[in-house]
Amino acid sequence: MHAPANFGAAFAIGISLNVAYVIAEAIWGVLAHAMALLADAGHNLSDILGLLAAWVAQHLARRAPSARFTYGLRRSTILSALGNATVLLIVTGGVIWESMLRLWHPEPVAGRVVMIVAAVGILVNGGTALLFARGSKGDLNLRGVFTHMAADALMALGVVVTGFVIMLTGWRVLDPIVSLVVSGIVIVSTWSLLRGSLDLALDAVPPGLDEPTVAAALRGLDGVVDLHDLHIWPMSTTETALTAHLVHDPLLASNALDALLRTASSMLRARFGIVHVTLQLEMAPCESICALHAGPSPA
Repeated sequence: MHAPANFGAAFAIGISLNVAYVIAEAIWGVLAHAMALLADAGHNLSDILGLLAAWVAQHLARRAPSARFTYGLRRSTILSALGNATVLLIVTGGVIWESMLRLWHPEPVAGRVVMIVAAVGILVNGGTALLFARGSKGDLNLRGVFTHMAADALMALGVVVTGFVIMLTGWRVLDPIVSLVVSGIVIVSTWSLLRGSLDLALDAVPPGLDEPTVAAALRGLDGVVDLHDLHIWPMSTTETALTAHLVHDPLLASNALDALLRTASSMLRARFGIVHVTLQLEMAPCESICALHAGPSPA
């Protein structure tokens, strides 16, 4: 994992486009009595808030550590990704509920208006998603933004199909049916984001890293006899921290110990992308057991 790239311009463009689109879509959704349009507008509104949260989180992650926040505010990117996934699922749940009601009581839908507004949405949401496509591969915060925008483009495509079929057939019940189908797709696409961000929030080993592999690499260094109390956790959606106790050969000279620390830190950065490393050197395994492995203390 690495330091976050700056996507400030992408955030500004994406937010501006989506605000204008949501206002237009909500107005036409009310005028056309189109549940599909209103559902998409509500979804887009949640994504605007998600874009803002992700942008703020990226800015906070760049702030220097302080006496109170000794790691800085890097973890805000994890909270942003988790919040994005949670809000998206809640909004989608509301859409499902309303669509179920419309199944029993379909309302008239202006198919041509629906198609025009949603077609614009494909361009807006698809274009916004492309702005974050590159960053989504290595940053869960940006992946959350990309997932939302791509889901919006898919929902808009479903709305276009709905409007076209309703215009030809007059089957109003298709409006809530398509909303339900698209909502299901959104839930599936968002689930991995929710699970990944929740893992990071709970200090799980970041994706792409394997704790036994990292341990084996440290044990393989010249001068290292053993290893214990290894901990790997995410500081943000792009940065990883590691702490460990290294048991070294007692015959190593003091200058060799310094070289061992430098070698270990360089290896962890180059091979695993771990940039925040804290290592404790010992000539023999310490007798005390790590509190995390010792179990809960007696009451």
